[in-house]
Amino acid sequence: MRRHLRRRRSIVTALAGLTLAVAAAFAFSGSASGGSTTSAARGALDCNGWSPIQQTLKATGACTDVRGFVGVKNANNWDGRFYDNGHYIGHDEPDLTFLSTRAGSGGNVTWTETLGRDPSSRPTGDTPGKDVTHWFDLSVAPWFSMALCNSRSYPLNHCTPNSDSNVPHGQFTGGGSSFLEVQFYPPGEAPFFDNISCDNTHWCASLHINDLECTVGFDSCNTACLEPTNFAFIQKNGIPTGPPSPQKATIATFTPNGNTLLMNPGDKITTHIFDAQAPGGGHALEVRITDLTTGQSGFMQASAHNGYQATGIADCSGRPFNYEPEYNTASKGNYVPWAALETNISTQFEIGHWTPCKNLSNPATDGLLDFTAGDPFWLKCNGPYESSSDGASDNAEGFGGDAFCYPRGDQHTALNQFGVHADPNMQTGCLNFLNGGDIDFDGTSYWADWPTGTSPTAKTPGSFVQSAPTSGGLKYLQSFFQTDVALSEASCEASFSGCTVPPPGPGHFYPYWSTMGTGAACRIMFGNVASGPGVNNYGKDAQYGSDLRNVIGYDEFEGNIRPAVCGT
Repeated sequence: MRRHLRRRRSIVTALAGLTLAVAAAFAFSGSASGGSTTSAARGALDCNGWSPIQQTLKATGACTDVRGFVGVKNANNWDGRFYDNGHYIGHDEPDLTFLSTRAGSGGNVTWTETLGRDPSSRPTGDTPGKDVTHWFDLSVAPWFSMALCNSRSYPLNHCTPNSDSNVPHGQFTGGGSSFLEVQFYPPGEAPFFDNISCDNTHWCASLHINDLECTVGFDSCNTACLEPTNFAFIQKNGIPTGPPSPQKATIATFTPNGNTLLMNPGDKITTHIFDAQAPGGGHALEVRITDLTTGQSGFMQASAHNGYQATGIADCSGRPFNYEPEYNTASKGNYVPWAALETNISTQFEIGHWTPCKNLSNPATDGLLDFTAGDPFWLKCNGPYESSSDGASDNAEGFGGDAFCYPRGDQHTALNQFGVHADPNMQTGCLNFLNGGDIDFDGTSYWADWPTGTSPTAKTPGSFVQSAPTSGGLKYLQSFFQTDVALSEASCEASFSGCTVPPPGPGHFYPYWSTMGTGAACRIMFGNVASGPGVNNYGKDAQYGSDLRNVIGYDEFEGNIRPAVCGT
């Protein structure tokens, strides 16, 4: 069966040596010139933690999902799916992308939203489909995206910032491209270093960038630094908590401090993403978040001054770098060419990373604990969300089980020696990161326990409530819905059958976008808002349209381009 993830994982693992040989061909020659830096023993050179030259610091939620090429079979790409050092990294990302041909729309965008609020009761994990859910159960990181300019990232061509000349044309395969995610992290499951939250009561956010160190078509990739990550929290003083670069990141990088912008559930905020003046000259991408409810604000620049670095494919060295927007406009063809989602300007909810458990078993041992700097975690979730087939030899989540898993009340005291102190975890559960995501689709994300409106109920959170994005004060002209869920579906066969929304799983549910109201009062919601005064649910999960593998070359669902939701 072509689409069986577990079988293909073993095949690709056998091919992993080919990629290491390719890496040698890139001449690992030590530090590059021009102010480049070599890598520390621990860092963020590879998003899923399998770099052969650097131990990962944080392997939870760092990857951008990568597209594949149908018919191509090598150590990096296996017939439509992408593998990192033999490990599948795909996960599930329902997305709403906005388009515009207006000048500046590709690199200057403002979002206004109200952060989601949780029920007053603690989350439960007793009865799938009827449990109390919080936002951390549903999405580990809602985020806003933008394509960024980087000649050292796939496809390794020169890139001119803020220019539509970077779109592939003629013999030109497109400008080098990186993927920005302005991620928001829900309360309830701290510490962020090896979990997903800053604390138990606040939302926090980051300026998170992934590069891809591969040649065109993924023929050759440097698996020592395949998808390096630059990361910094949004800070009230604009100063990173630790070095943001993949080469030099430390535990402090992923640990909030007294200047980290913390936001309350229900706060109304604006997020402005734009090209700004950089210290020392030039420009760099800046993210500025203003909490309109509390009056607090924070910002971060992806600048060399702040320690952001672009990674070189030859030797994984970092070069101080000012990231900038890649495109001038948000036209249909202007997107990150290596990402699974075809997007530049979008709002998205990363789902499929949480499974509630009654108890845990199979504690991690030996080298696996290096993933969390010695903080104990478990590999197996036991409880009503886990079916009896999960232990079968052909289960898609065979490697690593459901990890990373932590018990309710865990304060991760093993990290105290590094200055990391955490609120007690609110629920026993698993993050499903070592397999990319919840690729057997039995966790909370795939049950109907999503927001049904703007306010929390006794059992479900209130939705994020977003206004249509603007650029230079003007709304975007078009939008479309998309999801890359098919990339993770073991049922997606060579015959092109079995690629479905919702994916196969016991919950038979997939969250979707809705709008409420018209004109200036129009608002965007995500979850299970099916009806109500002025609500349009766009056909619920049918909004994601048909599987376009024969059009764009891999398993991606995209709805039709339409006048922008909430655009008038």
